[in-house]
Amino acid sequence: MANFQGHALPGSFFLLFGFWWAVKCVLKHYSRKLNKKNNLHRSFDKLEVIEGAVKVTFATIGILAEQFVPDGPHLYLYTREPWSWVKMMNWQHSTMYLFFGLSGVMDVLTYSPARLPLGLDRLMLAIAVFIEGFLFYFHVHNRPMLDQHIHTLLLTAIFGGSISILLEVFLRDNVILELFRSSLTILQGSWFWQVGHPWIDVLGLGCLW
Repeated sequence: MANFQGHALPGSFFLLFGFWWAVKCVLKHYSRKLNKKNNLHRSFDKLEVIEGAVKVTFATIGILAEQFVPDGPHLYLYTREPWSWVKMMNWQHSTMYLFFGLSGVMDVLTYSPARLPLGLDRLMLAIAVFIEGFLFYFHVHNRPMLDQHIHTLLLTAIFGGSISILLEVFLRDNVILELFRSSLTILQGSWFWQVGHPWIDVLGLGCLW
C-alpha cells in the first residue's frame, strides 16, 4: 500500500521483532554463561517455534492487507481490460511478506520435532531480507526524488541486515551478530515509519504527527 498505513504496518512488525530479538539475545547469552554445559534451556526452543508462528501470522496479515484493501489487486495479477498488470506495488509488498512467512515456517521446522539442520532458519531469514532489499531497489524507479532518496537510505539497513544474518548461519549464537541484527531491524522499523511520514500530509493527518 503506497500510503502511511502501508509503511506503518511493516514498520511495526520490524520494531516488534527487533526489540524481541534484542531481549532474547541477552537472555540466551546470560543463560549460556550460567550453564556450565553450555546447553540452552528447552524453553528457548519453544520460544523459537512460537516466534516462527508469529512471523507466519504477521506475514499472512500483511499479504491480506496488501491484497484486499479497497484499491488492492484482490489476487488479480493481470487484467485484460485494459491489458495491464494490476497494482504491481501491492504485489511487491506481498512478495516481501511471503518470504518472511517462509522464514517463519523454517523457524518452526528447525525447532520442532522435524529438527531440520541448524542454520537453515537463518539462511531463509537472510534470503527474505535480501529479497526485501532487492524489491525496494527496483521499487522506486520513476518515483519522486524525495521518495527515491528515503527508500534508498533504507537499503543500507536492509542489505546490512541480510549480510549479518547470513554470517549467523556459520557463526551460530554470536551475541555481537545477533545484537547487530536486532539493531538493524529496529532501524528498519523506525525508518519505515519515517518513510511513511510524507503520506501523513496526503491523508490530512499532519496535525496528529
